[in-house]
Amino acid sequence: MPRLRNTALAALVVVSASLSVARAEAPAAVVTPLMTQPLDDYPGKEALMIAVEYPPGAADPVHRHHAHGFIYVLEGSIVMQVKGGKEVTLTPGQTFYEGPGDVHTVGRNASQTKPARFLVLLLKDKGAPVLVPEK
Repeated sequence: MPRLRNTALAALVVVSASLSVARAEAPAAVVTPLMTQPLDDYPGKEALMIAVEYPPGAADPVHRHHAHGFIYVLEGSIVMQVKGGKEVTLTPGQTFYEGPGDVHTVGRNASQTKPARFLVLLLKDKGAPVLVPEK
């Protein structure tokens, strides 16, 4: 994992663990950090790329990223929605965006029998948490 900071990896482990605790009835998403890169042209900012796999039936709790989030679906289908937005079902090759002020109200696998995989690129403040659960 070139350029992946230990703090980013530790944050992802904590996020994955808290997601599975927050919804014990649903399988946990599997988050794999791919890279983190300081954005020297944007002082104090960094890009973080992760791969996410939703096992069949997986769902996220309501949360925020405090980041620009760009999602690209690789396999399966996922359902996404931000507060005030329309719920959308995405399939391979489709994309989704959530902004720094958005509350991610729906994030789940559309299938109860097949996994789904997607890439996420987050543009965020250096050292900021990847995900913040919404109360």
